[in-house]
Amino acid sequence: MKIATAKTEHPSEHIGNLFAIPFFAMHYGGFMGGHGVFVLAMFGKDKGGFIEGEAWPCFLVFIQLLIDVIKQIYLMIPIEMKFAILALFASHGVSFVYNYLLKGEFATAKRKDLMGSPYPRMVVMHIAIILGGIFSAMMGSPVGILLALVILKTVFDIKLHLKERRKAKSRV
Repeated sequence: MKIATAKTEHPSEHIGNLFAIPFFAMHYGGFMGGHGVFVLAMFGKDKGGFIEGEAWPCFLVFIQLLIDVIKQIYLMIPIEMKFAILALFASHGVSFVYNYLLKGEFATAKRKDLMGSPYPRMVVMHIAIILGGIFSAMMGSPVGILLALVILKTVFDIKLHLKERRKAKSRV
């Protein structure tokens, strides 16, 4: 959404955005789908395959993987977790509307920066999955990965959110 609404200097830059958006969705979506595969496999929820039906063509298979992993996770998580996920989406949605649209961050946002900004969070996911898997194996319970993910994600999200706000404020 941010890439789609970023202000451009020249109308031809919108064409670049049209290519950047699906590229980003496939690249980032593939990584997140991969994370989901690891988490499901770690906790024995793998039913033998993550791609349902025919594989989508070329790189679209990464989006298909992400969608199928999300479906499997959605079917197995308790209702309380679904409310937590809804709250996360609402929080990011409020931040998008308030900070990016209403406060005018879109006017100084650059496509390159927007495409790179989620990747530090991906590093947090890598660390959380590895450390959480170790803690979970030691504890014999999935609580380890949950604790690692919640603590790391909360700390890094707060730091990255504040950094993003400072950066946007300095550009205005």
